[in-house]
Amino acid sequence: MKSISEDCRILIVKLSSIGDVLHSTVVAHNLKLHYPHCHITWLVSPPASVLLEGNPYVDKLIVWDRRAFDEAMCNANLFKAFKSLQEASKLLAESHFDVTIDIQSLLLTGILSWLSNAPRRIGIHERHEGNSFFMTEMADDTNEQHKIFRYMAALRPLGIDDCVPGLILNLPDSLDTFAEDFWRSRNIDVKKLILFVHMRTSWESKNWSPQHYNEVLNLINSDVQIVFSGSKDDSSYIEQACVNLNKKTLSIAGEVNLLELAALFKTATLLLTCDTGPLHIAEAVGLKTLSLWGPTSPEMYGPLTPGHFFIITPNECRFCCKTKCKYKHNDCMDSINPKLVAKKIDELIADK
Repeated sequence: MKSISEDCRILIVKLSSIGDVLHSTVVAHNLKLHYPHCHITWLVSPPASVLLEGNPYVDKLIVWDRRAFDEAMCNANLFKAFKSLQEASKLLAESHFDVTIDIQSLLLTGILSWLSNAPRRIGIHERHEGNSFFMTEMADDTNEQHKIFRYMAALRPLGIDDCVPGLILNLPDSLDTFAEDFWRSRNIDVKKLILFVHMRTSWESKNWSPQHYNEVLNLINSDVQIVFSGSKDDSSYIEQACVNLNKKTLSIAGEVNLLELAALFKTATLLLTCDTGPLHIAEAVGLKTLSLWGPTSPEMYGPLTPGHFFIITPNECRFCCKTKCKYKHNDCMDSINPKLVAKKIDELIADK
């Protein structure tokens, strides 16, 4: 264990995704608690980069879009992949770093950490191969399952053992009146119940069917206002969930960015979702959530703070952490009972 100087210049490497980047904000927070004069730079990729723009514990952002690199690798275009890494190298070369902390632990982030030219490069023990080759030291492994505690293990080589968990998401002052104006223009009454529903994730295996959402929404309290969030590509799934639904519904899919969504979450009653980025945005701004779990586990990825409730599939085939069901039927998510979900929603919104 080797402590650092008070004015140490530290690079955090965590490129994506939305939930993982928010989980990782505990690293910057605890670094500043123990070394308030250190300078923290964060290497991050869009769209998650916007979530760090107002973070009071991050002094500088280096935004590098990994999607160009990923696309090049998927197409076996090594020239374009190399050019993308060159762009990252140029961005990193503009700063000097004493320590790099890689909490993504990929082969890619290992290369980026090496390109930072920091004399100390600290990695963590994850399941990915090849990353440790680029590190000068590895944090001791931990028996903790949750990703937040695994990320915080990276601070132990710097003399930080006692860490404060908690997500950090600061919204700009420009969004102070955004939600009020937005709801007024959409005829949503903030004095009444607002249920957000975020149906889709980037993992096919974590998605619950629109038909199940439809059944749930037909069963719940008729006074609730239902707002669907998501991307434009989610519109067809939202339409299926709204078939013959005799309740006030609004889809804002593709209409707001992540920070605007966070501002709207602050005024809502409850979020119904699966394991996806908006779940962690909701946690960060204090919105109560009910989340559905199949291929991933809340013990590893779920909110740690009070006010968050989980429904886990009863199916024995669960927690595989695979983006696609290897059996091609997605039974783990389909086994979640809509009536159970509807009952829990009514309990949670009645407690408002």
